Amino acid sequence: MTASSIKDSIANRSLVCGTVGLGYVGLPLAVEKAKAGFKTVGFDVQQAKVDKVNAGENYIGDVVQEDLASLVQDGMLEATTDFSRVSECDFVAICVPTPLDIHQQPDTSYMENSAREIAPYLKKGVMVVLESTTYPGTTEDLIRPILEEGSGLTCGEDFYLGFSPERVDPGNLIYKTKNTPKVVGAIGDEALDLIATVYEAVLEGGVTRVSSPRVAEMEKILENTYRNVNIGLVNELAQLCDRMDIDIWEVIAAAKTKPYGFTAFYPGPGLGGHCIPLDPYYLSWKAREYGFHTSMIEASMMVNDRMPEYCTERAERVLNEHRTAMNGAKVLVLGVAYKQDIDDYRESPALRVIECLEARGAEVSYYDPWVSSYRFKGEEHHSIPELTPDVLEAADLVMVTCAHTNVDYGMVQQHAKAVFDTKNAMKDVKSRNNIEVL
Repeated sequence: MTASSIKDSIANRSLVCGTVGLGYVGLPLAVEKAKAGFKTVGFDVQQAKVDKVNAGENYIGDVVQEDLASLVQDGMLEATTDFSRVSECDFVAICVPTPLDIHQQPDTSYMENSAREIAPYLKKGVMVVLESTTYPGTTEDLIRPILEEGSGLTCGEDFYLGFSPERVDPGNLIYKTKNTPKVVGAIGDEALDLIATVYEAVLEGGVTRVSSPRVAEMEKILENTYRNVNIGLVNELAQLCDRMDIDIWEVIAAAKTKPYGFTAFYPGPGLGGHCIPLDPYYLSWKAREYGFHTSMIEASMMVNDRMPEYCTERAERVLNEHRTAMNGAKVLVLGVAYKQDIDDYRESPALRVIECLEARGAEVSYYDPWVSSYRFKGEEHHSIPELTPDVLEAADLVMVTCAHTNVDYGMVQQHAKAVFDTKNAMKDVKSRNNIEVL
């Protein structure tokens, strides 16, 4: 296909889109492509996800069930584990996880495997876009050679390749995939124009075009490292304020009254989610290749990584004030999701808090109205079914690690012996004689 014919296929909606990876990024993107009038095929190695999509059953919070069911019924969206069907696609987005390995180094295996799976079935004129968050240089130095070798095609001549970082904030009531601005970088001006045109046809938030995939990759790392560093700053200040007997939450509330030059960030038991705790590691790892150490970034990472242990120490202090030892204490943890009002517990600091509490001999149970069970280091954990006065009264300490809004914090205060609130979730509770805040 020529560039002109590709643009025609975008305009008349004959372009067929593919999405590799049907998780928190891929499925919402696939739905938006289909809603925009593009026949869309979703690819995933997990048969259970494929079966749910084809049955019109949603499993991602940011996707509207009715939208998914209608698109599947109308034949605009389907899912498969058969990667040979990539040959039907004119545009393929790779949306797979980019975790860290046991040495806290980038695990690129999901991206590499996806590229190898699709490569043999790429046709001339196809656009391939990596959306997975990664270090600068991944698209050009890692993905491009795999695609060229596996397909026999030449990037820039036979197919187009770019990077467009995912921007997904689970549970955000304002910004979804549809209305969040997009950034696109590609190998060559023609690739950039065509790939950006596809996103402009699908999304409403606007598309910012940058000069290369490396710029787009670094831009995404900057977004999340910015948050990591600033959260590290307030987490460190929270520890200092504790020693100085100053309320860090009151300090932040006062500082945010300044209408310029200050953005409020808040302390907590650590960082969670699919990006912010991981992305700085990608950058610091890549920086070492250039003989550069990201000292400020690494310092913030150390502060944030230690917060679960620090919060455990604070919990032990609260127990001591109530003449109870941590060893053998019954601790009820409220919330294991990584942020409020979602069911996502990826990299949640609450999981490490629980691990630290148990390592010190505490008997830990948890309640989360969004996460009925979770798996951590090979073990399955289950939420207590209901938060009741009896449950609260039986605990030596209630520890709030996620600020879900559908928890009755007034009841928690009324019936708990002691509360350690790491999220300031109970800020509106008037009676505070048994509450300590991070």
